[in-house]
Amino acid sequence: MIAALNQDQKIVHFLNRTSFGPTQDKIKKAARMGIGGYLDEQLAPERIPDQLAEEKIAGLKTMRLNSRELIELYPPPNLQRLQRQQANQPAAMAMPAMEGPRVVILELQQAKLLRALYSNRQLYEVMVDFWSNHFNIYIAKGANRWLTTAYDRDTIRPRALGQFKDLLLATAQSPAMLFYLDNWLSADPNSPGARIGGPNNRRRGLNENYARELMELHTLGVDGGYTQKDVQEVARCFTGWTIVQPQGQGVFRFEPRIHDNGEKTVLGQQIPRGGGMDDGLRVIELLVKHPATAKFIATKLVRKLVADEPPAALVSKAAEAFRQSDGDIPTVVRAIIEQPEFFAGDFYQGKIKNPFEYVASALRVTASETQVTHQLLRYLGRMGEPLFLAQAPTGYPDVAASWISADMLLTRMNFVSDLIANRLPGAKVAPEVLKNRDELIRRIAPDSLSPATQAALNATEGQQSIALLLAAPEFQRR
Repeated sequence: MIAALNQDQKIVHFLNRTSFGPTQDKIKKAARMGIGGYLDEQLAPERIPDQLAEEKIAGLKTMRLNSRELIELYPPPNLQRLQRQQANQPAAMAMPAMEGPRVVILELQQAKLLRALYSNRQLYEVMVDFWSNHFNIYIAKGANRWLTTAYDRDTIRPRALGQFKDLLLATAQSPAMLFYLDNWLSADPNSPGARIGGPNNRRRGLNENYARELMELHTLGVDGGYTQKDVQEVARCFTGWTIVQPQGQGVFRFEPRIHDNGEKTVLGQQIPRGGGMDDGLRVIELLVKHPATAKFIATKLVRKLVADEPPAALVSKAAEAFRQSDGDIPTVVRAIIEQPEFFAGDFYQGKIKNPFEYVASALRVTASETQVTHQLLRYLGRMGEPLFLAQAPTGYPDVAASWISADMLLTRMNFVSDLIANRLPGAKVAPEVLKNRDELIRRIAPDSLSPATQAALNATEGQQSIALLLAAPEFQRR
């Protein structure tokens, strides 16, 4: 480990942790503005012009449509067949294979990678990715094939550098989250609207999925001091938080006819009977202000920005910033980055890039002109991180052990070999990059290549040496 970082290393380290990889112009800008000034700018993304990224996204039609429009324009294959039959159309007139929910998923994946590559609001995009994992949903589950676009655009993105409470409430009311964790089906079995009917007079019942993940994964953490009884009581509070036609209108609605209006007790706090939708709002308030939430969110942010094993002292400072600011996300991020521990030599190149970070940083550092193709997205899948397709509520992990298997590392090597040789459709490396290996090294690991990496580079030349550099441990890490 490096005892102390020099200024060039500090800039590269800062950009590695707050962006999807240093580029030549961003390194120069951070040196000119100073790290503090650059951080100030990045924490106010609404003030940063982002024309190039917006132009790249503009061609993706589905990104502008609401959930109802997506369902109508890109229906599932069985509905397409029914529509053709009703219209008496021959099979030859069928929509192309991609015309359906798959195109909605594809364009959302394309938009995510394009923003990581081209946005000037890099810290914002890092935080969007962080919260998308923290509040993970699985896009391939039923109606979420159409609901996730709005979840990304209207729920996560506007609040990624806002107040945690606003983000938590928005996810609680998101049709995509309600569908993913089945809360839209949750009802007081004795309520007037719970009866489904049928020969056995079936009734809807209480579903605890969302309540459990709300406390375990979204706020308090698994050791946050709640009990199974708290899970049941929170589930009762969120009965009636449902969706109007998940594969139709796809919008949130509170339905009082299936809500449990009885008295509840959550984390020792009494919630009086008859509260209606306010029951869930009271729970949100309780959870946001709970000290376990401050510690849990601080720990995850320090793990993201600093180290797989978050330093306890830094977690404490971040948690205090969370409490003092009522969960203001930029305040917490600033509190982490401005501490001396952030630039400690022990943490330099100490985080393994996940596949999304690795692919984005390779394309950025090589100044590749990129159109996100199927082949490029397939590489992410082969590395273990197909975008928006983490099935578990935990999302994709943020620790090295999850991303360093032999197969994954081999796939990374194949990726950079294809990239540097311009064999990857949709990505063309800037010619000047292939001619100036020393400049590329300055962007990746100034003054800190290991003897083994340096010896391997000295033994190669041309494109092969560039590919070797991008497969080296120094570039695998951030």
